[in-house]
Amino acid sequence: MRPTPKKVADTEEAKARARLLAHFVDHPQEVFYSRQLEVLFEREYFHWVTNRALRSLVLEGVLTMEPRLLDIGSQIKLVWNKRYRFPRRAALGVYELVNRYATSATDGTLGMQGEHLVLAAFARNKFVLIGEETREYKGQTWSETNHDLDFIFERDGIGYGIEVKNTLGYVDVGEFVTKIRLARSIGVKPVFAARALPKTWIQALIKAGGYAMVMGWQFYPWTHAELATTIREKLGLPVDTPKRIEKGTMDRFEKWVAAPGAFAEPDSAKVDKLLSSIEEANKRPE
Repeated sequence: MRPTPKKVADTEEAKARARLLAHFVDHPQEVFYSRQLEVLFEREYFHWVTNRALRSLVLEGVLTMEPRLLDIGSQIKLVWNKRYRFPRRAALGVYELVNRYATSATDGTLGMQGEHLVLAAFARNKFVLIGEETREYKGQTWSETNHDLDFIFERDGIGYGIEVKNTLGYVDVGEFVTKIRLARSIGVKPVFAARALPKTWIQALIKAGGYAMVMGWQFYPWTHAELATTIREKLGLPVDTPKRIEKGTMDRFEKWVAAPGAFAEPDSAKVDKLLSSIEEANKRPE
């Protein structure tokens, strides 16, 4: 049985800490990893809030955290209840599964799949492809950084700069802000087609005259269907192998195209100030 909960401090991190503590009490003999927990609780807390709460429980000795190096060279952090006496077999199972899909993510398979689905969806809706991996539109070129946009589409004389992020985690905040500035600089509307974005970032994107096409799922090609099913069933992560982007997703985008919204802020100085505040607020040590 769970112990009687103490009064939780009224901060998001404290609430996330209590939520995680209850989760590990309910799953005393299971191993998770940090990104997985961030995604599992993203409807309640931003990823970075869950991450900070998780680290606080580790520092307090409630949870055990063990870093492991993946074949691709990056690191994951496995986590389990401190009272779990024999976690090694379960930890190895989680590690091996993450190692499998990490390879698919870094070899470009998942990135290309996300871009393929977005490209096909815009083509079906009669948007004209103007450029790929480009930073130029109608003679305007972005030169402040080496960033570019995945696609630029056009319809009825209006350009849309599309950035596709087929990842479990959020896009890096610095990249997010830069891509919005890039799009506005060259005269296209910034559009992020992503599995998930924080609500505050979505609001900033809308203020900048852009659109958040939130997919909810990470897309795998059909050739990886077995792996996607295993990840979904064993880790509870939102991955799938659709043949196309759902019609409803594009219908919502079309509604925005027809009426971009009353909240778009045309004043460049105000938008830059907003974007700077978003970037600064989300710079944090891991």
